[in-house]
Amino acid sequence: MSVLLTENTKIVVQGITGSEGSFHTQQMMEYNTKVVAGVTPGKGGQKFNETVPIFNTVKEAAAETGANASVIFVPPPFAADAIMEAAEAGLGLIICITEGIPAKDMVKVYDYIQDKNTHLVGPNCPGVISPGIGKMGIMPAFIHQQGHVGVISRSGTLTYEAVGQLSARNIGQSTCIGIGGDPVIGTRFIDALKLFNEDEDTHAVVMIGEIGGSAEEEAAEWIKANFKKPVVGFIAGQTAPPGRRMGHAGAIISGGQGTAADKMAAMEAAGIHVCKSPADIGKMIEEVL
Repeated sequence: MSVLLTENTKIVVQGITGSEGSFHTQQMMEYNTKVVAGVTPGKGGQKFNETVPIFNTVKEAAAETGANASVIFVPPPFAADAIMEAAEAGLGLIICITEGIPAKDMVKVYDYIQDKNTHLVGPNCPGVISPGIGKMGIMPAFIHQQGHVGVISRSGTLTYEAVGQLSARNIGQSTCIGIGGDPVIGTRFIDALKLFNEDEDTHAVVMIGEIGGSAEEEAAEWIKANFKKPVVGFIAGQTAPPGRRMGHAGAIISGGQGTAADKMAAMEAAGIHVCKSPADIGKMIEEVL
């Protein structure tokens, strides 16, 4: 079993004819992901790779193909509108890969989708992969294998590092969710943890956070009160100086808040098995399973 991306997911790719969209759509299709449509305004009626129909709007694509999910490779100035278009079309899952969307645009998006029956992942994220079922985004499929460990991460590259260690130990993954590192995102740690908590085939979770914000501390409190499965955690940015953004827009220590030490302490207090080095993630999961 998996979360978010399941065997019933039918995907429309927004921005399918752009360089990023076309490259990663091809990769997704080679992994047997159910890509049923593409959307590029003005290019309706064409086909991607001679098999995937392209539409002018998400609403048209959903009506014609039964698409119920979208992955977005639209440039930053237009990405917020693309998310809201997908939500307006009634798609239940929206994954936005686009980096560089202004925070004020995402505040508008976040408010807009609150009364919509949709689940947004991202933006500025690597996407979601359910090994053996499909992938939505840019994660390298070949390092994954099907299994029972869920992965939630603010960092794309650290997701790949953790998954590589797990697979090297023959520990498969149920679903890997890259939530993104921007200040305003659709899926937070607690949201992803709730999904894994209800999934009987997820037996443990890897949670990779970063400096900045309070999402990890809030997740730790929720885990302590509600989550009964083992959690292995890591916080990136342990040597970052205050006031300097490190990699992601949300990864900044401000006013003494959001330090790695604070996050690690909160996680340890909640019973999470905290790794001081990312090199220890695979070994730690092996010990707690």
